[in-house]
Amino acid sequence: RCVRHAERQHYLQELRQQDSWQRETGRSSKTLAKYPDFRIILVLMKIRTQMNEHRAEGRISIHHLLGAIRIHLPDQKIDLSAGQLLVMDCGVLHNIEAVEESAFLLTIAWPKGLSES
Repeated sequence: RCVRHAERQHYLQELRQQDSWQRETGRSSKTLAKYPDFRIILVLMKIRTQMNEHRAEGRISIHHLLGAIRIHLPDQKIDLSAGQLLVMDCGVLHNIEAVEESAFLLTIAWPKGLSES
C-alpha cells in the first residue's frame, strides 16, 4: 500500500481532531500498516510533549516527517529533523520529546514469534 503525501497530510489533519490531541498528552496516532510481526504508526505530537520510557521488544525505526524531536537514550540525546531516520535495536529504553509540533512514522518489526497484539 502506498501512502501519498496528500493522504499523509489528511491523516495529520484527522489526528489534530482526535480527543487524544486535546488531552494533556498532546499526542495522536494512526496505525497505517498492521501485521503480526510488523507495524507502521503515524504519530503526531504537540510542541513540548513527551513519550516517556518507551521500549519495544522488536527493532524500531523513527522516520521524522515534520518539526523537530529529541530522542533521549540511556547514554545520549539525538536531535532529529524532518527527513532523518533513526533505527534502534530491540529493547532500547527511550523517551521522545517534541521540540516543535512534530510528526513521524514509527515502525516496529518483531522477531518471529514475539509479536505484540
